[in-house]
Amino acid sequence: MGRDRRLELGRGDGEGFDLVARSLECGLDRSMLGTSRGCVGDALLCVLECEGVHGRRGYSQRRMDTALLDYELPPELVAQTPIEPRDASRLLVYRREGGTTEHRTFAELPTLLHGEQVVVNDTRVVPARLRVRRESGGAVEVLLLERVGDDGVWEALVRPSRRVRVGERLGPVRLSESRGGGRWLVEVHGEPGGEMPLPPYIHEALAEPERYQTVYGAVEGSAAAPTAGLHFTPELVELLAPVRVTLHVGLDTFRPVIESSLEEHALHGERYCVAPNAWDRIAAAERVLAVGTTTVRVLETVARSGELVGRTTLFITPGFRFMRVDALLTNFHLPRSTLLALVMAFAGVDATRNIYREAVAERYRFYSFGDAMLVL
Repeated sequence: MGRDRRLELGRGDGEGFDLVARSLECGLDRSMLGTSRGCVGDALLCVLECEGVHGRRGYSQRRMDTALLDYELPPELVAQTPIEPRDASRLLVYRREGGTTEHRTFAELPTLLHGEQVVVNDTRVVPARLRVRRESGGAVEVLLLERVGDDGVWEALVRPSRRVRVGERLGPVRLSESRGGGRWLVEVHGEPGGEMPLPPYIHEALAEPERYQTVYGAVEGSAAAPTAGLHFTPELVELLAPVRVTLHVGLDTFRPVIESSLEEHALHGERYCVAPNAWDRIAAAERVLAVGTTTVRVLETVARSGELVGRTTLFITPGFRFMRVDALLTNFHLPRSTLLALVMAFAGVDATRNIYREAVAERYRFYSFGDAMLVL
């Protein structure tokens, strides 16, 4: 069976391997089926994928050289400060049907949509970067990643990690358990009162911490902002009336892929929650526009599992079959990131690489405080 070219070994659930039929997906021309939810071919494929081929996973991991996630970016195109007003950022529009691009501004977003239900991630960033000192006077940085329970226990990154010890107290933080790789369980006295955890490629201080929050953020718990939402103004939110879901962004989302093959990279997971009435609106929509890659992961997780609350380890790579996302609004992402792999899964590998080359040529601003792209 292992020599059958129609089958390949995929990762199983811890007790063995799955035989994944790559030929079903790789040999099927999706353009012949269209994107309508009522298409017979689409429905049949969905049933085959979700039940007959991949069990409850509904997708297959495909072998991909991670070198395809590389691209050249001039350092001056990494945005260091947010643009004002928020919706003055540029917006590169890519239409998959014709393979065409347009150059717009974010304020024009409502005129580019045709009835799509907009869905956003309403998480808020925790002021989670704590700069503390040991009794010896040595400086230590504690970055809180995720709350574990309700007793002030967090998972955190501690640097430098080799010098500290279990039980050591660092200001309001007590080190409880080492988890390796610089990760610790820590106890925090009171609520975190640290700095906003800006990405390391941003070297300028942020004058207003709220500029690293979305205007609709409501549920605190993220280690990083869902940056596609940073472009929205209160006026745009009122006009588009988005549905809100919650996924607390962890650093694993942004952890670079160092393995030579994309399928060897693993995500540790992030917590999400979707209200029942919110999912009813999403499920009933003819088309859905996901704002940000984190929103995509929530929607596709719920579409497959039916679970409105939980933890998702869904790793979306080229070859993935989208069940509930029809359009994507996102920022420009770092090379060798899982976020870029997700965009390639949605827009196509070659198309995404061409889009990024065009964005560099047109001097778009990249990363968290940069410009955005809309894939229709």
